[in-house]
Amino acid sequence: MQVMQGEDRAALSAATPTPNAAPVSTGPVDPPARASRPLLALTAILAVLWYAADQASKAWALSALADGRPVDLVGDRLQLVLVHNPGAAFSLGTGSTWVLTLLAVVVLVVILRSARNLRSRGWAWAFGLLLGGATGNLTDRLVRPPGVGQGHVVDFIDYNGWFVGNVADIAIVSAAILMGLLALRGIGVDGRREGVRPPDPSAQASGDARE
Repeated sequence: MQVMQGEDRAALSAATPTPNAAPVSTGPVDPPARASRPLLALTAILAVLWYAADQASKAWALSALADGRPVDLVGDRLQLVLVHNPGAAFSLGTGSTWVLTLLAVVVLVVILRSARNLRSRGWAWAFGLLLGGATGNLTDRLVRPPGVGQGHVVDFIDYNGWFVGNVADIAIVSAAILMGLLALRGIGVDGRREGVRPPDPSAQASGDARE
């Protein structure tokens, strides 16, 4: 058996990890953002309120506008007239009801997954409006004639003869505009601005210690 020299023992000691040794930091790592419960509650409240307003307004339209006669609000520029729409918002895509139904389900799933990192009030409003509007029209496609997944959406707001929409469409368009503005400002769902890193706590602590 060979006797281990001092240099060999030193090399072996350096190569063997110490159980209680702290891991080597390779740089600041951003922790995953956790959703803010108040903002999640705001999103849920907005979605429920807008969904309720959409379904209540459609029930009223089915009753009050059943005779098919238009009701002027601002002359003939803004009227109320009942339309059963097999397509998307503003009577688009009338021949793709099943595709639009599946697309609405995908949108809802994406919103719910994205909301796990919600820390922006603007995005909370956008998600709430989009959830309420998309769920309102999806409900029509699932429960109204002619059948599940192919139901016709109840539209009744006629915009100068260009298209006919409903309360859910107003929420969807408002959410799209708000999302566009947030994206232009570089504000993410987690509330951080694009290109701006949060302060590193360890670096701040080191700076305080030097002062």
